Amino acid sequence: MEEQNENQISIELSEEVAEGVYANLAVITHSSSEFVLDFIRVMPGVPKAKVKSRVVLTPEHAKRLLAALEDNVEKFEAANGRIKIQNDPTGFPMNFGGTMGQA
Repeated sequence: MEEQNENQISIELSEEVAEGVYANLAVITHSSSEFVLDFIRVMPGVPKAKVKSRVVLTPEHAKRLLAALEDNVEKFEAANGRIKIQNDPTGFPMNFGGTMGQA
């Protein structure tokens, strides 16, 4: 599968990567030169969780990602209504977050 943007960059997406990875927790750490986003799948009743994907970004790209996410959430909410964030009564961590500080 290939897509091109207006700058004519060819982006390849393998079938394996296109399937995606489900995560229900993200841990974000940073140093002076990079941001590390660990995407984790936590299962109820299982005391151990595995990092399913790790993305390493420069600070500049992290800020661009933040802006892109904010823009997309605004567009989603304009079309579908406000996204409500609820706490799971079981205590199961369902939201992304948890900056760990500097790496």
